[in-house]
Amino acid sequence: MTFLLRWAASAAALLLVAYLYPAVQVESVGAAFVAALAIGLINATIGAVVKLFTTPIRWLTLGLFTLAINAFLFWLATRFVDGFSVEGPVAALIGAIGYGLLASVIGSILGANKKKD
Repeated sequence: MTFLLRWAASAAALLLVAYLYPAVQVESVGAAFVAALAIGLINATIGAVVKLFTTPIRWLTLGLFTLAINAFLFWLATRFVDGFSVEGPVAALIGAIGYGLLASVIGSILGANKKKD
């Protein structure tokens, strides 16, 4: 059940980012759910490997390079999902930051971020 709540929170966050920031475009609610799933899978697989190999750079930049990695992964999801697009690298950065923040807030509101006892 928690997975479904997180997925719904992520899709809602993606729709909200697209609404607030026109450089990120989502054509439909269905595309938002598919894009949220793609972003999650990309972050869990490719993202983990990229973050592992870039650990020294992330240490040197005090973690700021993680923003660039997240923007790249956000953009990468647009290549796999029809109906989800980002207009450029700055839009990917702003979209990734907004998506992460909103998904966290919406997930907290829905109770998807609670740890099981």
